Amino acid sequence: MRALFVQQDHVSPTGPIGERFERRGYETVEFPVVPAGRFHAPDVEVVFPDPRDYDVIVPMGAPWSVYDEATIGSWVRAELEFLRLAHESGVPVLGICFGGQALAAALGGRVERGPEPEIGWHTIETRAPGLVEAGPWFQWHHDRWSPPPGADALARTAAAPQAFTLRRSLAVQFHPELTLTMLEGWLGNGGGDWVTAHGGDVERLVAMTEEEEPAAVARAYRLVDRFLDQVAARPR
Repeated sequence: MRALFVQQDHVSPTGPIGERFERRGYETVEFPVVPAGRFHAPDVEVVFPDPRDYDVIVPMGAPWSVYDEATIGSWVRAELEFLRLAHESGVPVLGICFGGQALAAALGGRVERGPEPEIGWHTIETRAPGLVEAGPWFQWHHDRWSPPPGADALARTAAAPQAFTLRRSLAVQFHPELTLTMLEGWLGNGGGDWVTAHGGDVERLVAMTEEEEPAAVARAYRLVDRFLDQVAARPR
């Protein structure tokens, strides 16, 4: 079995999500979209693989917005087509943050600027704790989705929807893959200025992440297990 991780940028490793897929018997394959040298000019040409060659697709987070084609160029349209084909072909998709927003847009939902950013560790309201538990989960976004037609909206915060399922796909707005090392990479790649500009405290964010990481990794493992056992296992 093979799981394809779509890494939108060079500072988005698979973290404990990739680890859990491997422990569940999957070979994890990484597909980079924007290389490090083009991070500040991300309108690259991308040819996505055939999603039907994989058993699971995991599109990950990004510092850009799904609707910002002026910045990221045509590859976002190609990614939406890629995700739509995966979903319609019965290939399970686990969309994370930008990846969840992209899945929503690909399946007929809408992505827009939210009323306020969400940064840091937040407990979510969930009506399906046996699939997506309350957390706390790490948030780092300023956009939100409207779920696609037919989706089952599972969780939310005051600022944004947090999870939905549709057939064999699950989208989450938060970052279950987040580790302290990953956060430090984001902060050092311009994210620290973004946090400060939006009223956040970088030192406190780091300290909270260091404290929360062991429990968060266990939650991430449970999320992968539940996705595979409850969502991906649904009939095609």
